[in-house]
Amino acid sequence: MTARTNRGEATRARILEAAQTLVARRGVAGTSLDDIMAASGTSKSQLYHYFADRDALMCAVVEAQASRVIGIQESCLSAVRSLGDLRTWRDGIVAASRERGGAGGCPIGSLASELAEQSEDARARLAESFRRWESCLAASFETMRQSGTLDGQAEPAGLATAVIAALQGGLLLAQTSRATRPLELALDMALDHVGRHAAGADATRAGPALQGG
Repeated sequence: MTARTNRGEATRARILEAAQTLVARRGVAGTSLDDIMAASGTSKSQLYHYFADRDALMCAVVEAQASRVIGIQESCLSAVRSLGDLRTWRDGIVAASRERGGAGGCPIGSLASELAEQSEDARARLAESFRRWESCLAASFETMRQSGTLDGQAEPAGLATAVIAALQGGLLLAQTSRATRPLELALDMALDHVGRHAAGADATRAGPALQGG
């Protein structure tokens, strides 16, 4: 029984991995179930044994991609405790996009653009993924507010939403222009917005720090 279970888990993982790879390369619309079966070396009966239909498989792709991206972001954002740390996070995002020549965009954002209007289940999972991402940022902003880095009027949740919105828009423009300048401008504007809530001595440093000075 254990051997059968392990084989089954391996087969499911192989199908999901193939689907993720093809979707990342071709997009959702350009990936068929036949493509996934060929890439994973599985039959139609095997695929439908683990995934009820194409929608279920795409939802699994969303969850897998979101888990990977949010896992990385949680690790990075857990270290953000100051405006300088926020700038370091921004620089890392830009550097990763620059290495790809602006291509690729955001794995979660790209799935959202294709699936949000096609599948309510996928849309709900994507929305939850963005909420998790925002909550990571909001937690850092709350820590900064508690420590006095941000003033008491700062709203961590609202600031997090603004930064994620700028990030997604910047990544989309970087993807289409194949240049990171739009991403840099979008993030700098969002971080300047955060910097306007800097408190005390940090307020005098917020502008230069968030502009790279």
